[in-house]
Amino acid sequence: AYYRAAAEQGMNADVLSAIGSADLKLGRLGQAEKVLRRAIEADETNVPALNNLGCVLMEQGKVGEARRVFQQAFALDSGQSDSIRENLKLAIARSEASVYDPAQDEKPVMKLVRRGQGSYVLLSQL
Repeated sequence: AYYRAAAEQGMNADVLSAIGSADLKLGRLGQAEKVLRRAIEADETNVPALNNLGCVLMEQGKVGEARRVFQQAFALDSGQSDSIRENLKLAIARSEASVYDPAQDEKPVMKLVRRGQGSYVLLSQL
């Protein structure tokens, strides 16, 4: 359906963001990252693409970059989205924990949950 939309509308930031989100949900982290980065290149203010890229980066263990991406999404969203705020808080906690607790070997268990149309929440067990 997303590729049909791309054929009709062109490969714009919204279509790329939707494809990247679908790849993320399917666990295709490498593909999701590439597509979401393309979406952000097309529109640097695309908050859903930034949020989902942050989720991909968290899943890949790139906590520092995820934190920066979530901060950008939070700023563009003016702090209105609870899910982005929670994702940012998680990224901050993880990045600070990795600085102060190098013995932390356990891989985080996270799950991306869809909340309505185009809205996702990253859940974890801290």
